[in-house]
Amino acid sequence: MSAIEIEAQAADWLQRRHVWSWTHEDQEKLDAWLGENIAHRVAYVRLEAAWGRAETLADMRPASRRLPQLASGFIFLRSVAATLLAVALVIGAIYVLSPVSREQTFATALGGRETVILADDSRIELNTDTVVRADMGLARRSVVLDKGEAYFQIKHDADHPFEVKAGNYRVIDLGTKFVVRRDGDRIEVALVEGSARVDAPEGSGRRSVTLAPGEIAVATANDFAISKRLPQALATELGWRRGMLIFKHTTLAEAANTFNRYNRRKLVVGDAAVAKLTINGTFRIDDVDAFTRLVREVFDVNVKSADGNITISK
Repeated sequence: MSAIEIEAQAADWLQRRHVWSWTHEDQEKLDAWLGENIAHRVAYVRLEAAWGRAETLADMRPASRRLPQLASGFIFLRSVAATLLAVALVIGAIYVLSPVSREQTFATALGGRETVILADDSRIELNTDTVVRADMGLARRSVVLDKGEAYFQIKHDADHPFEVKAGNYRVIDLGTKFVVRRDGDRIEVALVEGSARVDAPEGSGRRSVTLAPGEIAVATANDFAISKRLPQALATELGWRRGMLIFKHTTLAEAANTFNRYNRRKLVVGDAAVAKLTINGTFRIDDVDAFTRLVREVFDVNVKSADGNITISK
């Protein structure tokens, strides 16, 4: 990590400690960050010294040169204001003049999962083969979903809206738990809890939509639609958060495509009749063998492995 990135993180911690509400848990996280690297401590101490200078200005003035109380108070307040302005300029220069330093990239491999805790305690759970870029500054909180799927559990802050960009669409947190999935030009937003607004690209002629729990917005290059699903259906789709795939009246074609999102060994359904068969069951994300055994026993089909793939056919 570069010195500029470390300075940006130190400034963020300092701003949160002195401006936002500060908890014991926040202090523990700060202590952990300071303990990771000597460079973290140096950057933080340097900025904290500038911040704390205002508190010592009054004591540094010789007693013989102190003015009457009213004048002294005015000079002290002016000094405090000047020092705080200097600190604000330092922090502002880091965050405004060097915006790239704030961005962090998080990614998972095929079949991987990861939970990311952001500076504001919001959480992002990354599904398989997912890439997100987080930009957590003083005035904005923004994440770009480049590809894949992520579950967002956002710490709501009306003064600092949380924004997720996926393609040309934006999802604005209104106190929310939601899922965003991006497959090329196809964007899907599913609201689990709270409220979220989906903003369409400017010039598209599509209006912004505020989702309610259970509603799903699906956008493609040519269409934008809202549908409603029962809580049980959403819970089934979020089984990946526990490392499980849950199928309920799912066609073999759909089940195979789902498994293929997580595994290098690909399932190939050999003919249309087999593809339309439906299955129920819960499987580990990486347990392709258990799935194919069940399919063979239940439907009496052929299952053959060749060239790293598994073909299911009559």
